[in-house]
Amino acid sequence: MVVRAPGQGGILQGSNPSTYDPKNPIYVFIIQAGIILIFTRLLHLPLSKIRQPRVIAEVIGGILLGPSVLGRAPGFTNAIFPAASMPTLSTAANVGLILFLFLVGLEVDLRLLVRNWRIALSVGAAGMALPFGLGCAIAYGLYHQFRDDKGLVPISLGTYLLFIGVAMAITAFPVLCRILTELKLLQTQVGVVVLSAGVANDVVGWILLALCVAIVNAGSGITALYVLLTCVAYVLFLVYAIRPAFLWLLRRSGSIHNGPTQSVVALTVLMVFASAFFTGIIGVHPIFGAFLMGLICPHEGGFAIKLTEKLEDLVTVFFLPLYFALSGLSTNLGLLDNGITWAYVVGVIAVAFIAKVAGGTLAARANKLVWRESFTIGVLMSCKGLVELIVLNIGLQAKILSQRTFTIFVVMALVTTFATTPITLALFPPSYQKKLAAWKRGDINWDGSRLDSEDAAGSFGGSVAGKPQITECRRLLVCLRLDSLPSIFTFVALLGGERSNTAVAKVHPRKDGKVAGTETERQSSGPQRPLEVHGLRMLELTERLSSVMKESEADDWSNRDPVVNAFHTFGQLNNVAVSGEVQFAPETQYAAMLGERATDTTSDMVLLPWSESGSLSEIATAPFGEGTHGTFSNASYNSFVYDFFQSAPCNAAVFINNGFGAIPREEPRSLTRVATDLSLRSNGLHTTAPLRDLSHHIFFPYVGSVDDRVALRFVLRLARNPNVTATIVHVKGPSDETMVAGTGKSNATVVTSVVPESDSEAFFQSMADSLPGEMQSRVFFDTVETLNTWDECVERAKAEVGLSPKNAGDLVVLGRGQRGMSYDGTDVSKGDVDQSLSHMSKALISGNVKASILVIQAVRKGY
Repeated sequence: MVVRAPGQGGILQGSNPSTYDPKNPIYVFIIQAGIILIFTRLLHLPLSKIRQPRVIAEVIGGILLGPSVLGRAPGFTNAIFPAASMPTLSTAANVGLILFLFLVGLEVDLRLLVRNWRIALSVGAAGMALPFGLGCAIAYGLYHQFRDDKGLVPISLGTYLLFIGVAMAITAFPVLCRILTELKLLQTQVGVVVLSAGVANDVVGWILLALCVAIVNAGSGITALYVLLTCVAYVLFLVYAIRPAFLWLLRRSGSIHNGPTQSVVALTVLMVFASAFFTGIIGVHPIFGAFLMGLICPHEGGFAIKLTEKLEDLVTVFFLPLYFALSGLSTNLGLLDNGITWAYVVGVIAVAFIAKVAGGTLAARANKLVWRESFTIGVLMSCKGLVELIVLNIGLQAKILSQRTFTIFVVMALVTTFATTPITLALFPPSYQKKLAAWKRGDINWDGSRLDSEDAAGSFGGSVAGKPQITECRRLLVCLRLDSLPSIFTFVALLGGERSNTAVAKVHPRKDGKVAGTETERQSSGPQRPLEVHGLRMLELTERLSSVMKESEADDWSNRDPVVNAFHTFGQLNNVAVSGEVQFAPETQYAAMLGERATDTTSDMVLLPWSESGSLSEIATAPFGEGTHGTFSNASYNSFVYDFFQSAPCNAAVFINNGFGAIPREEPRSLTRVATDLSLRSNGLHTTAPLRDLSHHIFFPYVGSVDDRVALRFVLRLARNPNVTATIVHVKGPSDETMVAGTGKSNATVVTSVVPESDSEAFFQSMADSLPGEMQSRVFFDTVETLNTWDECVERAKAEVGLSPKNAGDLVVLGRGQRGMSYDGTDVSKGDVDQSLSHMSKALISGNVKASILVIQAVRKGY
């Protein structure tokens, strides 16, 4: 019987998918890729706890799968990684490598080098020259000691010295960016210097590597010269011919500002492979062509970031682990089998680390950085990471390195990369960063003693020796969220006061010889408003390359961000001095970042709007069907608010919007029957009419805590606005204990800041007596006595707010005060609203009070 077609039954016909078939290699490739991805991901879990980059896990995973460990098991290599299957795995890995080097080129922002060219060139040059020189010195010994190893091609000593010098001098720019981001150093002076020098190092290093490979691949010196000249001509062709044409196409298609279209992505990838093909056939490695294509792509309008977002996941999640695992498979620790080999291992590590650290440190110190900053820069520049492994693999493929010397340098790359993060943390911890920043601002001397200026001596409602000092709120830090902009705009405008009415009739510049704008500018220049508001928008920082690029281009991102730009426009139109920025951080660090920025901007208060969806993501509304109840039940968000209050270095407030700005929160409507089954939603349009009543009414229950004192001052600050009326009620509860609402039990463990009753009442009365005359008709002070503070406050709030449904929204202000236990007296975690805000806040929320809520906490002692 003649078999006309191969069997298609697979394992049902008894075939073994793990047996390599050169005509159908996909099954073995899937097995290999699956094992590598699972193995490296599992290894990264413990290594990520000590802040090690993913490349460490990928290389170690390859070493464990290779001849050093599992390869020693009988039959493992032949079954999983047979020699015949390696070309398929290598092809896939090299495709990923080409795309990754394109992404590396995209990540390199030459504008950073131009802006900081002086220090970048000095640190980059010193950080390359010293390790290059010492690398050539140790290369002399390596060349004569291991030149008889099998698999090497005969090359001159000069070429070998050039290659080893480059391997010692190069810095892993992509890994460096991730380490700086992980340690929150990217926006510091250290981060700027390291990134600028890293860009210069990266570009020069790849050029030297291309030269080295060209010399190795060339048969004679004249051929090497031709290769070099062809390469230079190709670079000029890319810069002066391809880049302008590419930019023209991007602008014509709208891809610069709107992101690359699918056609643009296809064209870009085609250009990357065409460039890699050309540099490969002229005698330079294909990755150099891919890198050059990344360099010429524009960064304007966030194009490079948006293009990276299209490509990065498949490259970094699938292709790149294959390449670095392949490096590990080529590493055989068993070849380090004698004393002289281990001596060279130690020597190579010492030269690579000491030379890099010394060169970077001395150059940074010459640029007038302090010694610890300079040492930190030197340590960071010593990071080798994945770029070093790419260089080593090129050397192994070109047969410049034997498997033994390749293994020596892989060990060096792992050690230097592994050591970078812990040494940097030891040299430049967050506590020292804060001290150094304060010293450079002139807030403290070098010994740490504070140099208080008149402006920094106190803050609104802040504490000097634990007592409120200044009644003015001059600087406010606001967390900007897309879903909270309307209420935040209304609140800041209310706090900043009304616009001065200085408009005059405009005169055309060609009439009566008047100069354009002179009359208007003279009339509109009024007294400066005391309020300065800084807006901080926090976006999540992930492990993605595009996320790191956004962080490194935070200034440009801030200029383009629509939320920040809307905030700037709001400030100009409402006579409030505003500034704004975008910062990237992991969500777990959002609370700490707010505290750090409050310190940096010397803010008197930090204002955090409560998420409309009850989560850290900026979804406009709560999930469908949940209503407002799910907004306050998210444990992770409540924990974030709790951490925010704990880390605030000044007065802190959380604003819960409910119709502030006259846009009330709506409960989700139930589905109703419509006239036709083709209708998916109502055709009715909801029109928002202009506000005729711009008034706000504020209700504030004062119970006597330190937080209440700050809140009372803040209420009076808001009441300066002529559109605001306020009711301030001193609620006197049981004098000897704090009662748990609805239980009659005393709550001895409640965390509270209640001051003595006599002091509390005296403070309340002094504030009432000192009320300015123009505010006495709009602010009402009252006193009530009750046995149940919470219920009384809720009932009084319902009677005070929501009486004018067509006004601009009412507000209930609370001191955070008591928290720590629920209504029934049981302990609550920081993931509950009782702990994150207060018992009173939860009572008002549960009572459906028709007003927004502002919860204020006074600055804690120790700040």
